[in-house]
Amino acid sequence: MARRIAPIAATFAATAALLITACGGGDDSSSPDDIKGADTGSKSPSASASASTPSEAKRPEITLPSTFQLTFEDWTSSEPVEQAILNDAKEEVRAGYAAIIANEPDGGDALAFYDTENGLAQSTKWIKSYTDKNVTVIGELPAFDPKVSMADSGKAASLSYCTDESKAFTKNRKTGKEVGNPAGTDPEVAYTATLVKSAQGVWQNDSVTAQRGGCSQ
Repeated sequence: MARRIAPIAATFAATAALLITACGGGDDSSSPDDIKGADTGSKSPSASASASTPSEAKRPEITLPSTFQLTFEDWTSSEPVEQAILNDAKEEVRAGYAAIIANEPDGGDALAFYDTENGLAQSTKWIKSYTDKNVTVIGELPAFDPKVSMADSGKAASLSYCTDESKAFTKNRKTGKEVGNPAGTDPEVAYTATLVKSAQGVWQNDSVTAQRGGCSQ
């Protein structure tokens, strides 16, 4: 279920479908700005993350079925810029799971809207780790404890948050078999995302890394 587990935990097990992930961070190039708490393993932002004056962008509508309850606990901030980051990051996560459920290995238009070129390449690897094995996602997945750190430039940010996979499962589209994390697996996953502001004012995901069990550290 975890989106992009760090390489140390990236096991591709057909029977442990919740651990089917794309490779995490670890790219050699630097992150877009000097951000407190940002993962330094991300690629440079793509050209879509321009610093020009933003215009109001029409955000796509994303829907998830009742069989998968993706919730965001306390994703609010009194700071307007931080709230904008939280809002766009939340929709990017929803777009990724919507693509898995819709069996769209390329991620679909909504994910392309919320990802930079680099971010979309990473996201589609993660999505294909599900679609290539003909599985979808079901159950409940809360995302909680979000923390935003801004770059001095105001054009990039780091977002950390956690998810709890205790009640989340994969389901084989053909057989209907449901699979959860193996016994003894820590259900909580800590994420760090790097976001950059596009020319249209959208906070786009440029990279995500994850660490299973990192929420308790």
